[in-house]
Amino acid sequence: MARFDVSLDVRAPASRVWAELVDWRKHADWAPLTSVRITSARPDGVGAVFVARTGIGPLGFDDPMTVVRWEPPAGDAPDDAPGRCDVEKHGRVVHGRAWFVVTPLPGSRSRVVWSEDITVSPHRLTRLTAPLLSVVGKVGFARVLRAMAREAERPLGRA
Repeated sequence: MARFDVSLDVRAPASRVWAELVDWRKHADWAPLTSVRITSARPDGVGAVFVARTGIGPLGFDDPMTVVRWEPPAGDAPDDAPGRCDVEKHGRVVHGRAWFVVTPLPGSRSRVVWSEDITVSPHRLTRLTAPLLSVVGKVGFARVLRAMAREAERPLGRA
């Protein structure tokens, strides 16, 4: 299994950061060569299903995911409980779990920690490439979180 964690402090309240992160389609704006489509009736909450397609044309793969834990932050104050969302990855190529935690911080800020435990098919490939997958995942999701933070930190009403 390849594992990575990425942490970023964001100059936006936890509720705003949560809203950005659970707008699954927006992930396509932040991750290169990725599109996202919702395949369930609802895009939010436990049971929501979406598919991230990464690649160009036939040179890509689908990463279907199902939300299995949905606990929005209790509020934006530093003593409010953090929010957590977990998704199960159940595609032909990528399997495992991804989750993020959004913790309120003083001064209308928040901290995001994004984690993944994944394997790729065939499984023997994961054993050989786990260190590389972990580094690539960490670098890639650090970029995604920075892009999300730029959006979350914009004043409301500005595109």
